[in-house]
Amino acid sequence: MATFFLVRHAAHDLLDRVLVGRSAGARLGEKGRFQAERLAERFSRERISSVQASPRERAVETAEPIAARVHVALSVAPAADEIDCGDWTGQPLERLRDDPAWRHWNASRSTARAPGGESMQEAQQRIVDHLQQVCAAQAEARVVIVSHADIIRAAILYCLDVSLDLFHRLEVAPASISTMVMGDWGCKLLGMNEQVAA
Repeated sequence: MATFFLVRHAAHDLLDRVLVGRSAGARLGEKGRFQAERLAERFSRERISSVQASPRERAVETAEPIAARVHVALSVAPAADEIDCGDWTGQPLERLRDDPAWRHWNASRSTARAPGGESMQEAQQRIVDHLQQVCAAQAEARVVIVSHADIIRAAILYCLDVSLDLFHRLEVAPASISTMVMGDWGCKLLGMNEQVAA
């Protein structure tokens, strides 16, 4: 049985204002750096076998202090990357609210696709495949994966066997931890949206 601690990256200065997506340059602000240190302190009490991060700067900067505190090397996991938001990448959220395609995306995540990007089903498949591969390779692994809100929601919804259309019912705050275990019998959610720093 593998244990996964799915961590949403800490706060950056564009949070809740811009759909950053995969654009470069969204780095942790002062609050985010504080949150990352609190996460590192929280994981110092756990037996962690590996720390992985999405390739985005904000995820790597969140993961670095965790990896340092638990004395393991940080590895980048492309499967934990943010959803490819395509043409919406870098757009102010205020502007997107009037876009019918944006409204459809948020009402029907099981079928919609970001224009020029990927669907949430594709994002769910890549993170679930990754978790299953880690579990098969290291049955007793205890892995911290620093990722993004929708990727973590996708993994949780898979674990609960719930439609992606209900993604908005799950709160995954910046610097929060959601914990799940996985084995050849399936998976179980142990905790969601644990917050160690405001």
